[in-house]
Amino acid sequence: MALPLHVGLIPSEVAFLCEMELVTVIPRQRLDSINLLGGPTPDLRPPRRSDIPLWLALLLKKQRRANIVPPPWLHPTSLAEIVHHETNVDPDAFSPPPPPPVRPDGYGSVRRVDGSDVDPSREPALSPPFLPSCTADAPTSALPYHWLEVSEMILAHASDDVPSPEEARTLLRDLREVRAAKMRASTAQFEGGVAGVMSLTGVGAMELAESRGFVLGVVEGVRKLGASAEAARREEEEEEGREGEESDGEMEL
Repeated sequence: MALPLHVGLIPSEVAFLCEMELVTVIPRQRLDSINLLGGPTPDLRPPRRSDIPLWLALLLKKQRRANIVPPPWLHPTSLAEIVHHETNVDPDAFSPPPPPPVRPDGYGSVRRVDGSDVDPSREPALSPPFLPSCTADAPTSALPYHWLEVSEMILAHASDDVPSPEEARTLLRDLREVRAAKMRASTAQFEGGVAGVMSLTGVGAMELAESRGFVLGVVEGVRKLGASAEAARREEEEEEGREGEESDGEMEL
């Protein structure tokens, strides 16, 4: 008998997918290109920076063959700005994610964010984890889709490459608590009924995986409350209808 599948991705699966994120490394040794399922990796030539998948960067870091360049948003100054934005500037919403370099326009073409045309065969429209949102060229004030997993892996295996790693850990813990409280508070949007809409713009993959059970429980509870309220309303209408029929009968007599 087959076991029932989980609804959505579990945290361990999200962490596995996160390892395909591209990060920037500074190689210490020469390494030729490797043919992977996602395409060949660039030739590593010290001290030239290159973007490679996170799993390969962590492997080279453990072998002392490369250093990882932390993304700009992982620096303590950037994290402090994001925490300030989440708590003071816009306390009711999540900080916006980084914009994709290109996106489809709905007419079969691909355009850059600035509106200019691109060749889709050379620069296709990508989605996480294939966006350069964790490389050295990533924006400083926007959290990518896999921000939590990437930051934990880099701090766990390459903390010596991160400036002020202890401060970064403290700010990440504060940021995670603030965003978790927002996720719990956002379920209040369902109080208006089952048709309520919950905005998840800017929410990360691990945050979705960890909060899916709580959110689904709230949705199921609201659904049951709505169903019981609908049943009570129908009973009242039926009772009023019977009372109306009885009064009409008495008037005829």
